[in-house]
Order: sequence, then structure tokens, then C-alpha cells
Amino acid sequence: MPSRAIIVTGGAGFIGSHFCKLLAERGDLPVTVDNLSTGHADAVKWGPLERVDVRDTGALTAVLQRYDANVVMHFAASAVVADSVRAPDSYYDNNVGGLIGLLAAMKAAGADSLVHSSTCATYGIPETALIHESCPQAPINPYGRSKLFCEAMIRDQADAYGLRYAMLRYFNAAGADPGGDLSERHDPETRLIPLALMAASGMGPPLRLFGTDYPTPDGTCVRDYIHVTDLAEAHHAVLSHLDRGGENLVLNLGTGQGISVRQVCDAVGRVTGTPVPIEQHPRRPGDPATLVADASEAERRLGFTPRRSQIETIIRDAAPHFGFRRHHGPRA
Repeated sequence: MPSRAIIVTGGAGFIGSHFCKLLAERGDLPVTVDNLSTGHADAVKWGPLERVDVRDTGALTAVLQRYDANVVMHFAASAVVADSVRAPDSYYDNNVGGLIGLLAAMKAAGADSLVHSSTCATYGIPETALIHESCPQAPINPYGRSKLFCEAMIRDQADAYGLRYAMLRYFNAAGADPGGDLSERHDPETRLIPLALMAASGMGPPLRLFGTDYPTPDGTCVRDYIHVTDLAEAHHAVLSHLDRGGENLVLNLGTGQGISVRQVCDAVGRVTGTPVPIEQHPRRPGDPATLVADASEAERRLGFTPRRSQIETIIRDAAPHFGFRRHHGPRA
């Protein structure tokens, strides 16, 4: 029997579903709260699905009370930078409004521990090669600003009501469940690695490369890619930390290694044996040239280091979901 129920908002989404699988394997019951606007019901395999919008405080309070849940893992959010630039109102509504609803429900139900998905987008254009948690936060797009406001709300709730929290600033989540149960599925797909795999396999059009004149070694954007199963492990380490009465946390979750768009495409070609067709386009608004984590604090505070986040491993785990055979290697 599971030892306790833990609420996982956005548990039908990419990162949330991977965490639910790990949580069930470690003996707890993941209760997915998701309105399925972008999530997938068939990804909810390890616990119940409560089809509830986090902005619905009354319905969410009832879920917390029904499962006697004290801990919430909050993954539910809109998270596409370009979309946030085109439709900022929807991002404030979903991200900020969703957290307002969740915090009110937690207060009403007496739940006092929150693990919140934040983002490296809160830093904006970094002033240093590696971004530490103490770096200035000056987001340059509505997505980052919505998440920064969420961080402030959580701190204020902690000061006023004793909320215990961890805020985790993700860099670029990627890859797929090595066991094959879960994958990355967005509609429309917006993330680089799935788009590159789709282009290479013929499942999608050529990859649109936005910007070749950035101040980076090859002119394309540089990002820090962390495997989704490593992210799940980090969340479980945070949960254990809070269970032990550990102090509130604000942590980057990344690898400390930057990889350019062209390097990702080259890695897809090496792993699959198929080159990625590319179309070059101008830069998109809201894209910093480089975002790479200083990941030392997560190791110091939690003993966490990513284990599957080499770019070839990320691509190898994801490739079978985009038309390639599992563990298919480069052609001779």
C-alpha cells in the first residue's frame, strides 16, 4: 500500500508524468491534478487523475481534503517563451492565476509543503557564463516574468502563513523515460530535441534554426539540457529534504554544460545516423544567447548530480518515440 498521497499538478504533462512514475516506484501515491489542456490522460498510469483546473480553488481544496494531502508538487504551467510573447495575458492567467488558486486551496485544506517548478527564464540575459541562484533576476519575456512573480508569491505566503517550499529553476528538460512508458508530447511541438528528431526521421519539416549570429562559438543559442528522469530524481531528493524538516530551498536544476543548437543537431545525426535538415531563420524575440546553470548548489544541498544528461543519452532515450529504433546507433 502507498504510504501517502502527494498531489501532482500537471501530472499528465511531460515532467510531471515522469515524476509520478518515480514517486510510485518509491512507495507514494501520485494524485494527478490536471485539466488536460496540454497534458495526456494516457500518461497518468501510476495513480488517480483528478480533472481539475488549478485556478478552481474550491475543487482543488476538495481534492486536497479527500486525499488528506499535505504536499503539492506544482508542475502545471504554460511554458513556451514565444507563445508568452504573443499572448502574455494567457500566461499571467494560467501561471500566476493558477498559483493563486493553488495557494488558496492549500491554505484552506491545511497543506503546508509546496515544491514549485520555476525556470531559468527568470534570470533574463545572464551577466556571467554560469548562472548561480544569487544572480539578478531580470526576465525578458512574459513567461519568465510570470514565474518570477510566482516566486515572490510563494515567499510572501511562507512569511505570512509558514508555507514550506522549494522553488526549482529548470534549465532545458529533455529526453524520455528509459523504460519507454513516457515521452515528450506537445501539440504543437516547440522544443528543440523533439523537433530535430522529427526533422531527421521525416515525421516533421526541416528544423527551423532561429538565429545564427548570436555571440556564441558557432552563432547559435546555447542551452543547458537536463534529462527528464534526472529532473524527477531531483524532485524526489527535494521531497525527502522537506520530509526531514529541511529548510526552504531555491535551486537551479541543470548540468553546468552548455550545448548549442548546432551541437544538438550534430548529436542527433550521430545517434540516429540521419542528418537533421535545417532551415535558417532570423532570431526570435525573447531568446537569450546563452543559459547555462551553475548547478553546484543542488549538489551541495541535496547531493544531487544528473546521471543521464549527456546529450547522446538524452537523444538516444527520446529517439524511439520519433520513428527511430530503440538504441539505434550511427551507421557504419
